[in-house]
Amino acid sequence: NAAFDVGFLNHEFTKLGHTSQIEDICSVLDTLKLARDKHPGQKNNLDALCKRYGVDNSNRELHGALLDAEILADVYLMMTGGQVSLSLAAEQFEPQQDIEQNDLTTIERPRSVLKVIQADTAELAAHQMMLEKLQASSDGNCVWLK
Repeated sequence: NAAFDVGFLNHEFTKLGHTSQIEDICSVLDTLKLARDKHPGQKNNLDALCKRYGVDNSNRELHGALLDAEILADVYLMMTGGQVSLSLAAEQFEPQQDIEQNDLTTIERPRSVLKVIQADTAELAAHQMMLEKLQASSDGNCVWLK
């Protein structure tokens, strides 16, 4: 659901003082819209798409952005009929031996300083209370406290 995720990212960039939005810089492909167009009237959440396309999501016990992105990449490849793997194994490529140092150009670009915003006391207390609620509702199995 690109609109949902991009909205959050644009909000965070605004808080950092950036005036551009992601859509101004690059195109955004909404895989949920793609799935809905391809499979109208069917469930198109990530688990349903994994099942439909035979993508292994057995490691997906909890929602996690990195794992979900990796799984979605596999689903996307299956949905679009493109390559069937994102693997770039080194043995598939022959190194090019005839590149001379003069052929390479290094481009230096200034790095922006990452602004770190620390949680204040009230936010830390609210976070701790939430963890305690999760601990109680999970019979002492809150993974964030392990």
